Amino acid sequence: MAITITMGIQKGGCGKSTTTGILGHLLSEDGYQVLAVDMDSQGNLTELLSEKPSNQFIGKSVLEAMQHNSVEEYIISINENLDLLPANNFLATFPRWLYTGRTYQGETIPFRGNPSHVLDHTLEAVRDRYDFIIIDTPPSLSEQTTNALCASEHVVVLFECSNWCYSAIPNFMDSIQGAREFGKRNTQAIGVLRTMNDVRRSDAKAFNELIAEDYPELVFHTIITKKAPIGRLSLYGFNENPELRQALSQYEGFYKELISRVESK
Repeated sequence: MAITITMGIQKGGCGKSTTTGILGHLLSEDGYQVLAVDMDSQGNLTELLSEKPSNQFIGKSVLEAMQHNSVEEYIISINENLDLLPANNFLATFPRWLYTGRTYQGETIPFRGNPSHVLDHTLEAVRDRYDFIIIDTPPSLSEQTTNALCASEHVVVLFECSNWCYSAIPNFMDSIQGAREFGKRNTQAIGVLRTMNDVRRSDAKAFNELIAEDYPELVFHTIITKKAPIGRLSLYGFNENPELRQALSQYEGFYKELISRVESK
């Protein structure tokens, strides 16, 4: 059965989609069978991995998979080891469907059950096909985020080295605890990844140290600093990217740490 990992924090600009995409790439390069699930209506992970506009997946996304409880027909292949369950802007209508039964297409598909367990239930049909399922989340404590957390055993908390992200961490940790109590997968934070670090700024260094003091057992030793090749990954992607090695270099340390923690659980 797949090990499921959510990448999250309820703040934008922390590198969630980039980190999820890179993790999927590194896992697939190691020979693991991976399903990447985009639960963010911005569709950034979808565009990063598919190299297509997310609106090309209207009617063929994770939203329809959840509404029809039929996931396999909505999965697209990225390479022989990596699949994607895509997202687009209409994923923002997910809460409306949960509470009214009305879809963005005008259909009525009544929802019955726990609104936090929809994704978990949907993924059940394919968990035995993958080694890992990795989930990207939106920058909010939303129904999409709650579903991702309840569908996961592990959560990587993304920490951009800033005051606003620092203040967001306790609420997100509470959300993980809520998923552990009300979900079925004993959801746990497996680590805090410090990202978007600007080595020129003393305040970034201070927040790096502060979060390590608050969560000494959780912080990854690897700190992801701001690098142009990482920023341009959304432009060049993973295929025929002359900067790919540079973009991945910092994340390889995080990847090794993550796999080690997963294997020790």
